[in-house]
Amino acid sequence: MREIILLRHAHAEAAAPGEDDAGRPLSLRGEAEADAAGAWLKQHAAAPARVLSSPATRTRATCERVLASLGYVDLRFEPRIYDATPATLVRVLDDHADADTVLLVGHNPGLETLVALLTEGTSDSGRGMPPGAVAWLTLPAGSIEPGTARVRHFWWP
Repeated sequence: MREIILLRHAHAEAAAPGEDDAGRPLSLRGEAEADAAGAWLKQHAAAPARVLSSPATRTRATCERVLASLGYVDLRFEPRIYDATPATLVRVLDDHADADTVLLVGHNPGLETLVALLTEGTSDSGRGMPPGAVAWLTLPAGSIEPGTARVRHFWWP
């Protein structure tokens, strides 16, 4: 079995006029959500072999706060995660197939659509992923195919 833990970044501040979306920091609420996600993952014995994060400020900050609870793991910033489609996210995960458990920290709508695609086999039945939400999926080893994943946990702050 392979485990993929998808974490949507926590709440971020609204973009200031002229500010780049990728530079938006976490809000105070978002900091609390990220801390809660880290505590929840630790409580459920999450042990990712690798962490992949969008380089956007809010995802980096979410990731850092979560890893403060989990301890050090192999962290890699992956530019393809920002504004990614489910197909791009699958390619990113395929590129890291050597890791049995991956924590991917990213954005909607890509994450919620990916959950629907992997669990239901279709990308139009997403259940949504609020900021700070975790979708913990299990898949058969060696394959990321539509409809093959099972939701082990779904949690949000």
